[in-house]
Amino acid sequence: MRVDALGLPDTIRLSAFTGRSSAFLARVDSAAWSRTAATVRETGGRLISLWGTEETAGALVVSAAYAMEDGILWLQMAIGDEDGYPDLSIVFPCATRMQRAVYDLLGLRAIGAGDTRPWLNHGSWPADYHPLQESATGTEQFESLEADYPFVPVAGDGVHEIAVGPIHAGVIEPGHFRFSVVGEKVLRLEERLGYAHRGVEKLFERTPLLLGHRLAGRIAGDTTVAFSWAYCMAVERALNGRIPPRAQWLRALLLERERIANHLGDLGALGNDAGFAYGLAQFSRLKEDWLRLNDEAFGHRLLMDRIVPGGISTDLDARFVATMLTQCDRIDAQVRVMQRVYEDQSGLQDRFAGSGVLSAKVAEHFSVCGLVGRASGRITDLRVDHPYAPYHEIQTQVVSDDRGDVAARVAVRFGEIYESMRLIQTLLAGLPDGDIVTPLEHDQPPSRGVGWIEGWRGDVFVALESGENGTISRCHCHDPSWQNWPALEHAIIGNIVPDFPLINKSFNLNYAGHDL
Repeated sequence: MRVDALGLPDTIRLSAFTGRSSAFLARVDSAAWSRTAATVRETGGRLISLWGTEETAGALVVSAAYAMEDGILWLQMAIGDEDGYPDLSIVFPCATRMQRAVYDLLGLRAIGAGDTRPWLNHGSWPADYHPLQESATGTEQFESLEADYPFVPVAGDGVHEIAVGPIHAGVIEPGHFRFSVVGEKVLRLEERLGYAHRGVEKLFERTPLLLGHRLAGRIAGDTTVAFSWAYCMAVERALNGRIPPRAQWLRALLLERERIANHLGDLGALGNDAGFAYGLAQFSRLKEDWLRLNDEAFGHRLLMDRIVPGGISTDLDARFVATMLTQCDRIDAQVRVMQRVYEDQSGLQDRFAGSGVLSAKVAEHFSVCGLVGRASGRITDLRVDHPYAPYHEIQTQVVSDDRGDVAARVAVRFGEIYESMRLIQTLLAGLPDGDIVTPLEHDQPPSRGVGWIEGWRGDVFVALESGENGTISRCHCHDPSWQNWPALEHAIIGNIVPDFPLINKSFNLNYAGHDL
């Protein structure tokens, strides 16, 4: 459905993306808030994110972003005499944790919500303190008040619980997994995240508008290109900036290199979790070669701080074009060899096939996106559905599978590597000449902008409200893991506990994205 078909009064077109999508803003009352959510769901739209803001004079506003046929709809509801805003989780179940986070951070309650347990507040601050309210300075110190978290129990003969985390062996961010099992068969999994809350959204308010990309790029190190691009896109839309074509093509080059690097690492880790250490060794070698060329060509292994408002900070020297093309041919060939090895290794296939099945119905229920959704037949990809420059010119081919198991998620990763290799070759062959950055004039009236990028996990979203004199009044960043974590709880049901590390790695979701 298109935004204009919703019949919302006073809808403002914020900006037009280069391609076929736009961003729209509408202010609604509680009735329209609920009615719009139901209509979007009925017509196949998606809830991208939900967040809250305190405007001037203490006025509270709740926002929701929806994926529509013609782009993004940013819906705002001012909280007046109401106690809160109508619950969206009955329409979009993925809203449950977002609503809990909104209350923890801002004190806005979803009226009628069934689950109101804390999500980000682990006892680090009192229940009546909300870090994003203007009265919160961020310098307060509180004693730890952590209490037992009310996990949902499972009753029955032989049922017992296994608690895993939040501290894990190895280098991994904190997260708690509570299994209810009979023997080793999993009856239920419940996650608890948010252990490393970093105050990122509050820190944005103290960051100059044209430097916010550095903070956005550190929300998740493995997604630094996607987050920094989404932030810069939001700034550029808010300031009506124009990006040089060469910078647009180089941004896409960086994004596809980030996608391949993560898929190479995941394929090795998946082999290792299934007891095939040879796969880990080979894919680790390939990923290391890939990252080293990032460093040589752009000055950073993870490509951090390469995307800046107005363009790119580091140009690609012509001598590296041939090097990258050669690397693509070489690594593409070696990945194809490893795919045959994986497919012929019976031990791997016994572990992959039929494990962690996420049905298309469950994927749709939770609005699952990205590679996990595409591996369950839910085909969404912003580079195709809502192409932004230069993807509207280079014609991305979506890679998908309908089996929904670990094997399908492995197959999608292989396919996306090949497609990203093709895109890189196309980008390098057609790379325009010219400038790589356009200076932006930030001394403009307060404005709004959105950024929406297909990261390697799925769509990364940024909603930005600029203030006076080049400041940020509100910046909300959203990782696709918000939609995909609840689906993991369903994918493990019926499997055995030892298969959880493998199933979890096949999703490879982001902890840090919940801990802003």
